[in-house]
Formats: sequence, structure tokens, C-alpha cells
Amino acid sequence: VQLQAFGGGLAQAGGSLRLSCAASARIFSSFTMGWFRQSPGKEREFVAAIRWNSGHTYYADSVKGRFTISRDNAKNTMYLQMNSLKPEDTAVYYCATAYGVILSQIRILQEYENWGQGTQVTVSS
Repeated sequence: VQLQAFGGGLAQAGGSLRLSCAASARIFSSFTMGWFRQSPGKEREFVAAIRWNSGHTYYADSVKGRFTISRDNAKNTMYLQMNSLKPEDTAVYYCATAYGVILSQIRILQEYENWGQGTQVTVSS
């Protein structure tokens, strides 16, 4: 399955952007999809994840209350609604899938096997 992330761009602090991640084939119920981000000079970090079957969501503390992850099963597409953006949200955002990941590992980058190409988000102050 190929993943394509899009929707990034330039926003002002306090603004909003919506990212999408489209899968080229059906995402099966045992999968979890996630968003990660990477800023220059920093390691890639977990942002949010969603269980494809149940829709349960998980967030990094840094984005909780500002970002919302969702999915459209019929379209095999995941979204990340980003509100109240801050300059520190500036990064390349990647989407990824993980098969059968347990809850305690859901924020672990290495649990995700399949990655999209990334989309740049830049937030100006």
C-alpha cells in the first residue's frame, strides 16, 4: 500500500491546516495509522494515531486539544486537522501504517512499517 500525504503549506500562528493521507488500497481493520513529524536537526516524533477499526485516537501531549486525527474508511484516507498552530509545529509531516501494534507501542516510530513521502508545514509567528 502506498501512502500519499498532502495538504501542508504555510500558516500563521493561530491558524489552521488540514493534512490528508491517502492510501492506494484498502486499509484493513488490524491496522493503525499515524502521523509523525520531523523538524530540521530533530528526530522524527509521534503526533497522533488512530485505530482503523475502532477509530480510537491517541495524541502527543504537545498537540492534544489542538490537533484532531480522523479517518474515512470508505476513502482509505486519514486526516489531521491542525488548529491553533504554533511556530514549533513547523516540520515535515509523515503518515504511516502499523500492523497489529499494541497500545503501549503505538507512539513508537519503529512500529510503523509503511511511510508516505511527507508534507511540509510551516507556521510563521
